[in-house]
Amino acid sequence: MSTINYLTRIEFGEGEFARLPAFLADLGVSRPLIATDAGLVRTGLIERVKAMVPGAVVFDGTPANPTEDSVLRAHAVYEAGKCDGIVGIGGGSSLDLAKAVRILTGHPPPLGQYAAVNGGVTKIHGRICPLIAVPTTSGTGSEVGRAAVIITADGRKLGILSPFNLPSIALCDPELTYGLPPGLTAATGMDAISHCLETYMAPSFNPPAEAIALHGLDCGLGAIERAKADGSDKAARRDMMVCALEGAMAFQKGLGAVHALTHPLGAIRELNLHHGTLNAVLMPEVLRFNRAAIGGKWDMLARRMGGEPDRVIADLNMRLGMPAGLRAMGVTDAMMEAISHAALKDHCHATNPRIATQAEYLDILRNSA
Repeated sequence: MSTINYLTRIEFGEGEFARLPAFLADLGVSRPLIATDAGLVRTGLIERVKAMVPGAVVFDGTPANPTEDSVLRAHAVYEAGKCDGIVGIGGGSSLDLAKAVRILTGHPPPLGQYAAVNGGVTKIHGRICPLIAVPTTSGTGSEVGRAAVIITADGRKLGILSPFNLPSIALCDPELTYGLPPGLTAATGMDAISHCLETYMAPSFNPPAEAIALHGLDCGLGAIERAKADGSDKAARRDMMVCALEGAMAFQKGLGAVHALTHPLGAIRELNLHHGTLNAVLMPEVLRFNRAAIGGKWDMLARRMGGEPDRVIADLNMRLGMPAGLRAMGVTDAMMEAISHAALKDHCHATNPRIATQAEYLDILRNSA
């Protein structure tokens, strides 16, 4: 028996961001907290939001990998501002932070108790404030995801999962990604592509998710190089946002070994590694590791991708200018040893089609170095 849910309200299209005040009104929100980061403030987008929504209160302290401390600081701003809802604007970090703050509007800290690996799913209820998620990158798909991935107070990067975590509205406007720099376009795009690949390979029964993942993969592979080369290519930007959206719509089916490894890698504070870049670097080796376990799915991927999937992704990484390996990103042998143990405790470990041992995780890391 399988439970299949799709998913939340999505408003998609060029220019849809201008309707933000109307969407807030739909939810009964008059004084939202704007959860974002300092870089997005510098673009002028947040000033535009404040002009559109005069009652908005801004928190712009989202770090590249959101921490429990940053969530607590944002929640303090929410409380002090007497806010009645949240708008998360930015990449996956800002959207995940917004979702974690939302949890604290109805649940006491600490956040670690709500992590999936700590049995937190059943502790989360729906008595929390409304949330509109506005992505400005095409990568994580957090705007339609059930998870907030946070570095908790104990230093672990954990997924807080619940159907109640889904944003009230996902407001997806490709125009907000037109100015994304080439390097970030590539890194976030590979994040989206990795979601499509991993969720398609995951073993649980969810045919709609697999169909959505394959369509997202088609969009992403066909658009990522065009979007990187020309940020104003409207069709490419639209397809990349579709890829990100569909990858996350589908990954309720489960992710896998790539994410089991990249979550603890992203928690290495001295490196502060980009999640999408890590996914790109690890994906070829995980594809090879999974090949024997996924049967005909490998052949399906090969037909759609135009070649052996591991080779296609490795070649794409090279053309996009991804790092040559983990060591080029500063990951040491000692770090790999620790990460191989941490991956066994990640919530994505159990949904890989081939369950890895600690030694096999270490081999994947070393072969990706």
